[in-house]
Amino acid sequence: MQYMLLIYEDESGYGDTPEMMAIIDKHMALVGELGDRQVDGAGLQPVTTATTVRTTGGKQVIHDGPFAETREQLGGYYVIEAPDLDAALEIAKKVPLRLDGAIEVRPLIVH
Repeated sequence: MQYMLLIYEDESGYGDTPEMMAIIDKHMALVGELGDRQVDGAGLQPVTTATTVRTTGGKQVIHDGPFAETREQLGGYYVIEAPDLDAALEIAKKVPLRLDGAIEVRPLIVH
């Protein structure tokens, strides 16, 4: 089964800093550890680059920025292969975060 691991954390500390380079190195190590179990993954540009298409009552409006204002932003993701949720959660526990944050684990609908 495939799972998406969504990485949420405060992006205000992102940048070309030694701290972020160390986190990126940890991500690269995780990618190496996952091997064929990783199907896809990427970091995302900051929320300031986001544009949202919102549909309400059949009308679409385009907004600058993310869908919701939060303290944590979606910073990246992994798509992994895992036999079950427990195995996916064990992998999610290994995803490095800069400070505090959350990893949302969701099964994918694969056709």
